[in-house]
Amino acid sequence: MNLTDAFYQLSPSPTLLLVIVGLVAMVESLALVGLLVPGVVLITAASSMAGHQELAVIWVILMAFLGAVAGDGLSFWLGYRHRERVPTWWPLSRHPEWLSRGARFFKRHGALSVLLGRFVGPVRPIIPLIAGMLHMSPRRFLWANVMSAVLWAPAYVLPGYLLGHAWQRLPGLPAALEPWLATLGGIIVVLAIVFSWLRHQTSRDGHVYRALVKLARYSRVGRMIWRLLALQRNSEPPLASWLLLLASLSALCALTLVVLQQDGPLPMDQRLHDLLGSLSMSGLETTGLILAEIGDLLGILALVVPWALWWLWQKRWDALAHLGGGLLGIAVLNVLGKTLIDRARPMTPEHLTGSMAYPSAHTSTAVVLLGMAAAFIARELPPGYRFWAYWVAIALAVPMALSRLFIGVHWLSDLIGGALLGLVVCALVQLAWQRRPRDPLSPAPWPWLATASLALLTARVWWVGPA
Repeated sequence: MNLTDAFYQLSPSPTLLLVIVGLVAMVESLALVGLLVPGVVLITAASSMAGHQELAVIWVILMAFLGAVAGDGLSFWLGYRHRERVPTWWPLSRHPEWLSRGARFFKRHGALSVLLGRFVGPVRPIIPLIAGMLHMSPRRFLWANVMSAVLWAPAYVLPGYLLGHAWQRLPGLPAALEPWLATLGGIIVVLAIVFSWLRHQTSRDGHVYRALVKLARYSRVGRMIWRLLALQRNSEPPLASWLLLLASLSALCALTLVVLQQDGPLPMDQRLHDLLGSLSMSGLETTGLILAEIGDLLGILALVVPWALWWLWQKRWDALAHLGGGLLGIAVLNVLGKTLIDRARPMTPEHLTGSMAYPSAHTSTAVVLLGMAAAFIARELPPGYRFWAYWVAIALAVPMALSRLFIGVHWLSDLIGGALLGLVVCALVQLAWQRRPRDPLSPAPWPWLATASLALLTARVWWVGPA
């Protein structure tokens, strides 16, 4: 079964898929709802499936266009007809600053705000509602709505569509691997949606947050739990970080118990290892070896040293301590886990003699480094753009982990265990960082520091042998 066949089985019918594209575009543009739904992830996934089914791209773009026009149009109508009641609707009743921010944006840019607002994350679903509440001319709004949707639909649909359409044409990708990669992609999308939903549940509007507030208000035990989670006196607890710690630690413990009870690799480990062993993948093996050097001690140092020197120069001892603590902590936990679990690798090259398999140190270290970087960067970004930092971190961590399979030194469950262990350390670092207010890490010469890291990393890969 190749990747196209796998997506045919997972995807709905072409007609239903077009309807889904339109509905996702409408919901993503709809006031209030669009604030809570990961529309970019959903529209990318739906358009990618459309690309696999080779639906005519013009129909996919048209459905996204119609959905976007309908979503903004409905939002405008709601604001126009229910101007006085809108501020009392949830979640605007809890976040009146969203309306204030949208009103300032609208007053600054006028009718052009409808066009611009569709591409500005924090105000995207609010601007049409504001336009209706301020009684913008329906005719002017319609033209701005249509023109913005004409630009928005291809910009959001084409990346996913082209990815889905071209995936099966990737050079050198064995057909037998494609179902595994399709499953991995689906799992990542689902986990991203679940994580986004859970993050909302731990925000001030979420059910978890409100349940804890009620518990703290009416129960002595609840007040103790609230104070324990808050970390800082008279502050709200960082529930998202606590949730990440609880979820990743629980999953890690469950997987580790399964690994300990299994004498040898898990069935999925052996099946994938046998499949990879039967394939000729010189290109993937070469890539895996390069990524192995990027993820070893020298590679990590090459990435970290420019930033550490900058923070040292700026006397940001807190950033240095958390970065060093996270990397040192994951190194200690990797050694401890490998020693206690004592799981043999599928293949042990000379430079890994004496090193055991579970958990994957390359994977866990990459997750910690990229996760901490994403968290630091996200804090410097507007709320509507923070998810991009985490998506970039995921996009870099996944190939780093998979490379260990392609060179045959880890089982699949080693990678999963390493990723979960890395998330545990990321959550602990975040909780430590949130114990008190911190000054922003910006301004900083980000382009120069990034260039220095890449230059050192290139030197490490091309001129220094395996560590």
